[in-house]
Amino acid sequence: MKTKHPVTSSILTVLFCMLVSLCSRPALAGTPLKEGDRAPDFTLRSQDGTPVTLSSEWKNSFIVLYFYPMDNTPGCTKQACFFRDINSEYLQAGAKILGVSVDDVASHKKFAQKHNLNFTLLADPDKTVTERYGVKSRLLLGKAKRVTFIIDKTGIIRKIYRDVDISIHSREVLKQIKKLQAKSR
Repeated sequence: MKTKHPVTSSILTVLFCMLVSLCSRPALAGTPLKEGDRAPDFTLRSQDGTPVTLSSEWKNSFIVLYFYPMDNTPGCTKQACFFRDINSEYLQAGAKILGVSVDDVASHKKFAQKHNLNFTLLADPDKTVTERYGVKSRLLLGKAKRVTFIIDKTGIIRKIYRDVDISIHSREVLKQIKKLQAKSR
């Protein structure tokens, strides 16, 4: 019978304890945002390096603020391309798409160019906005969770999508934007 090496056993025990500790910590961002809350304002840099302030954007249109884990991964690329493919419909409905991840400006620029993205990507490399919106993942090494917020022209969060099915999400959000626009008239 083979015996376990004491060092290996100790390392596994330490790693297990660290994982349990990490998963049992309270959320970093305090109370999660909910529909009806005012959207936290922020300024982040877009894929071309231009500062974008959320409150300046929502004055002109509904905002689809979608958080995603990482540029150039299969799921995130599909989601971005689905939004890209119907962005003109969003614009016609009076909505603007803003994608946010913890990747930097250079990564966003490459991602947007590679996939011909026709909407703004915002870089949150220090994870401040990701934390403020309560979408920082403990399991994805601090990357953003896939969550979408619809924000109205007064800065109020009207809808939150926490369980996103990439294949139907862009159409689902557009349908909700149109409902909200109809109510606001």
